[in-house]
Amino acid sequence: MPKALAPCAWWYGIGDSPTQWEIRAAAKHYDVVVLNAWETAAMRKLHELNPKVKVLVYKDFSSTRNYYGAVEADRDARYLPTGIGYHAAEKNQPGWFAISTLGQRIEWDGYPKHWQMTVWDPAYQKAWADAVVGEVLREGWDGVLADNDFSSLKYYSSAVIAGTADAAGSDRLLRDGLDAMLALTGDALEKAGRMLIPNVSESQLTPGRWSAHSRYAGAMEENFGLQGDDGTGELITFQGNQFKEQRAQAALGESWLLLITHTKSDKEERVGYASAALLASPHTCWTRAQPDYKNPYWSLYQDARLGEAVETANRLPNGVWNRRYSGGWVAVNPTKTSVLLTPPPGLVTLKGEPVPAQLDLPSADAVVLVNGPKR
Repeated sequence: MPKALAPCAWWYGIGDSPTQWEIRAAAKHYDVVVLNAWETAAMRKLHELNPKVKVLVYKDFSSTRNYYGAVEADRDARYLPTGIGYHAAEKNQPGWFAISTLGQRIEWDGYPKHWQMTVWDPAYQKAWADAVVGEVLREGWDGVLADNDFSSLKYYSSAVIAGTADAAGSDRLLRDGLDAMLALTGDALEKAGRMLIPNVSESQLTPGRWSAHSRYAGAMEENFGLQGDDGTGELITFQGNQFKEQRAQAALGESWLLLITHTKSDKEERVGYASAALLASPHTCWTRAQPDYKNPYWSLYQDARLGEAVETANRLPNGVWNRRYSGGWVAVNPTKTSVLLTPPPGLVTLKGEPVPAQLDLPSADAVVLVNGPKR
């Protein structure tokens, strides 16, 4: 069986261009780095500094874009954040722009000049896959981080796609199309010895979706370990079937789980890391992040040196999950009520402070403890 290691670190570096200092730090600290397509020099420098680091190119499954940088005047940029350029589609395949029931192209709310494409069209799927796989092989990327492998259009637009009866029908059309895009692109990249990791969203809503969409090199979860906004106070990561499927993936140890927790507080950082530690594997990587992804982030929890998990993650009758490591112990309370816990003996906080015999772990919170000094 593969070793179940504490979470490794990774960087979703799709904000500003990385500085030389950031490139050197990334080569030292991260197992996976995602960069924009035009950062080919940074990708090659990372490979030079650390041949083991996996450097993936960011590409969006679902949109084409015509903001400055994706286009230059009346032509597409050389390197695209998407698979299909806006001007190329406008000139040669205008039918690839998705149309609403009002007869209008669908621009994403909150993301100006991002246009929904017909991901269900086999011609679009093939063109996207051919362009992206060709670029990966030509430039020397280790693979692709495919963004917006989503379950619903509602987070980007309230439009109903022409030819569907309602929003639910639009979402089914999109999901079916993305299923096919994933298979086509994943098969081609796998055949070429490269990676496909989609950013799978809302997988807790559709049983089996995480497992199906992580079947190539793995998958990314951009909202990992966060508290839901449904008023229950529970952690959404542990709802539905998603966490069960992620545990199964981690146990196999064959593919990557790239996890992001958007942190605004110490509590969210602690919960994100501890939840990732429940999914220990050779390829479970976690990062804290701010929304713009402009800087590489390092968490004090990534210096905890938990080591190797010595047991599987356990769910207690009170709903708390915990796991013992060779170098410590983690527990996560995903429920809406506080729980009294008895941690294993001999542990201290990351600051070296003693731990009481019993801990009151609040709702949607976590604890990360490490082995105390040997006597």
